[in-house]
Amino acid sequence: MAEDNAAEKEAAAAPAPAAAPAQKPTLFIILAVFNMIVVVGVGAMIYMAQQKAANEEGVESVIRGEQEAQKEESEKEDFIGKLIPLETFLVNLAGSRGRKLAKINMELEVNNDEVQGEIDKLKPKIRDIIIIILSSKSYAQVSQKTGKDVLRDEIRDQVNLFLTKGQIKRVYFTEFIYH
Repeated sequence: MAEDNAAEKEAAAAPAPAAAPAQKPTLFIILAVFNMIVVVGVGAMIYMAQQKAANEEGVESVIRGEQEAQKEESEKEDFIGKLIPLETFLVNLAGSRGRKLAKINMELEVNNDEVQGEIDKLKPKIRDIIIIILSSKSYAQVSQKTGKDVLRDEIRDQVNLFLTKGQIKRVYFTEFIYH
């Protein structure tokens, strides 16, 4: 009997440890999955709250900033600085063999008063550069709006190269006639 009791005890003790490890990993996995779901849920709630706050503040500030920038830009573009008229230019256009003439009057918009005196002193040099630029253009180049815009920019950029006291902001054609 003692042997039977010992065998029963061993048999009872042997299955018990085998059953316990099978329950522990299952319970551990369930708790780990539940914990991960809770952590992801809390993280998602925090992220969504921050996004909502950022969108509410961000959109309004961007709109306000854009409106202010557009207002400042339109004020700058509308302002016309001091205008300096130049004498009439009468030049042969390139490639016309003297058959196409352009008569052009223009004014230079400057950004300060000091540059006006500098332009008066350098007027022969400025006229020379402008005549060279104008005579290098063909009728096809200056007869369209885009050609005139390119011509304005080229004149402005070339004259600005040797001005030291200020800059020419824009060139305005007050008369542009082809003969």
